[in-house]
Amino acid sequence: MTVNPIISPCLWFDTQAEEAANFYVSIFENSKILRILRYSEAGKEIHGKPAGSVLTVEFELNGQRFVALNGGPEFKFSEAVSFEINCETQQEIDHYWNRLSEGGEEESCGWLKDKFGLSWQVTPTILNEMLRDDKDERTQRVMDAILQMKKLDLAAIQKAYAGA
Repeated sequence: MTVNPIISPCLWFDTQAEEAANFYVSIFENSKILRILRYSEAGKEIHGKPAGSVLTVEFELNGQRFVALNGGPEFKFSEAVSFEINCETQQEIDHYWNRLSEGGEEESCGWLKDKFGLSWQVTPTILNEMLRDDKDERTQRVMDAILQMKKLDLAAIQKAYAGA
């Protein structure tokens, strides 16, 4: 048994695995495509995909390994699973929000869906500290402020926390 197994999210796409992997790699620093596997003639009666078409794309985003699978239209992403991006600055929040929401949907409270339907949370790292104590007035002010936002505004959140 491996002491430290590698856990890699597998993202199911209809036919856009390679497009999605390239999109994500273009947004995050220290990211790369690792390997592309293609369907072969073997099992064609089951998978129905043309030989040579993309089966999976293995890629890394900031050192986190992912697999994108072209599995067909049977399954779609939902908000039940999302990826959280913790950002130190408003500039980082703006970068990830703007890039990931291109062609997607801006939701609320720092949540968005990208053009493939995958949900992301773009949040400031300091938020966990601010929301630590649900009986604290500052926490309530921060929650009230966040609930009014789509993309999170770090200065407005800090202002709410301070009571200004």
